[in-house]
Amino acid sequence: MTIQECYKEMGGDFEGVQKRFGGVALVEKFAIKFLSDSSFQDLEDGLKEKDAEKAFRAAHTLKGICLNLGFDAFYEVSAALTEKLRGRELTGYEADFASVKECYEKTVAAIKAFEESN
Repeated sequence: MTIQECYKEMGGDFEGVQKRFGGVALVEKFAIKFLSDSSFQDLEDGLKEKDAEKAFRAAHTLKGICLNLGFDAFYEVSAALTEKLRGRELTGYEADFASVKECYEKTVAAIKAFEESN
């Protein structure tokens, strides 16, 4: 799998991120580096611990990472969850979190498939 195919599979904007990063090598490097980012785990932990501040910060960080890396589909759902948590209230977030989790899993699977094929 190429990095372009990886981005297509996850619903990302490869062309845009490639222009921002100045080449394919940096896109590949930072996409793989995403696998070790703890933001999603921090989000999940914050929600389980009923720590609204922790959950909001993690969702906001995840949103920014997705925007910077051109993970467009993931960015959209992360942004929605971030706004839901902005008031630090842990009510009514469940559907948005389910969408974030689904996109996270899809994104990670695509990146791992790319990584394994290279």
